[in-house]
Amino acid sequence: MIDVNELRENPEKFRASQRARQADESLVDAIIAADAARRDSRTRFESLRAEQNAFGKRVAKAKGEEKQALLAEVKELAGAVKAAGAEADAAQAESDALLRRIPNLVQDGVPAGGEDDFEVLKTVGTPRDFEAEGFTPRDHLEIGELLGAIDMERGAKVSGSRFYFLRGVGARLELALLNMAMDQAVQAGFVPMITPTLVRPETMQGTGFDVAHDAEIYRLAEDDLYLVGTSEVPLAGYHADEILDLNGGPVRYAGWSSCYRREAGSHGKDTRGIIRVHQFNKVEMFIYTKPEDAAAEHQRLLAWEEEMLAKVELPYRVIDTAAGDLGMSAARKFDCEAWVPTQNAYRELTSTSNCTTFQARRLNIRERQDGDGKGTRAVATLNGTLATTRWIVAILEHHQNPDGSVTVPAALRPYLGGLEVLPVL
Repeated sequence: MIDVNELRENPEKFRASQRARQADESLVDAIIAADAARRDSRTRFESLRAEQNAFGKRVAKAKGEEKQALLAEVKELAGAVKAAGAEADAAQAESDALLRRIPNLVQDGVPAGGEDDFEVLKTVGTPRDFEAEGFTPRDHLEIGELLGAIDMERGAKVSGSRFYFLRGVGARLELALLNMAMDQAVQAGFVPMITPTLVRPETMQGTGFDVAHDAEIYRLAEDDLYLVGTSEVPLAGYHADEILDLNGGPVRYAGWSSCYRREAGSHGKDTRGIIRVHQFNKVEMFIYTKPEDAAAEHQRLLAWEEEMLAKVELPYRVIDTAAGDLGMSAARKFDCEAWVPTQNAYRELTSTSNCTTFQARRLNIRERQDGDGKGTRAVATLNGTLATTRWIVAILEHHQNPDGSVTVPAALRPYLGGLEVLPVL
């Protein structure tokens, strides 16, 4: 949730953010109007209640006919107070509903536009020239089947389309990736967490997901619980309604969880293999920090992601995601995209988002400010992916050999019992 006081003081900044997102600018004016109505109705209610209290004191002192006359006025005033209170509550609800509709304020420098309007910040490494090596690369599913690592057919038999089994070296490879990611996170000072994958609607909404209209979210209607698409959600809710002490530095968590996405808007896209699936595993970094330190933490998250990509020896690029592709909560997002040879394209493996104080306002997560009388303020939250199931796609394709076997990146070998090559069965 954005700061309505900031919006009221500088509405043009928020209109520009909405334009950059290709979103509705008129929402800014609707919020201003609703906020004015909220404040006016609250002022009227407080004024009438004060008048009611003053009348109560006069009634207590009055006697006889005067008291009866005042009691009649008090009764009439009580009705007015009740009506004004209901009006104030309705105005507050309307204002809150509009505030929950507006996305986070886009940071300066974020490219305007939609999904294809990103800016490439840098490119690292060189894609393999398979033609020069004298063979045509296989895609990750063909390799996975040769290794006995991926079974899509039985995944579909058991659970339906876009489900799969990782077996043998496929299962070991994913565990190796996630364990290496968690080790790196712990070494960087993150607290490891195994998180719930079912959350309450207030947690999902607080993180910035629209439970009423988001077709990507799985819901268990009988229990009114939601399956998470990332451990960012339970980690954001972990400190809801709390006051944190950030004087010793940021609070950093690394969450390991299974993740679930309906992929409702991806009909016909990436139907082959494990690029776009309904269930996958992930290690996610999540940070609570002071708002003024958020930009620096964002750069650290990106650096940790690049460190992981270097360990698995993949060529990749870093993009600054365009405003219209940021989602509800992010003020800025960097993606790391690895080269996938058989698609002749870069595909996202990690993303890291600076959500500034947006999620913390929705979830009521604050820090106590230094100095007498300064009170509390919302903290900033950030998240970043450190490894997911999708990484297997790029690793198998980039490190494949002519016979279909796969050379294991050196950093991963200790997590695979020293295995240097994933052999064809």
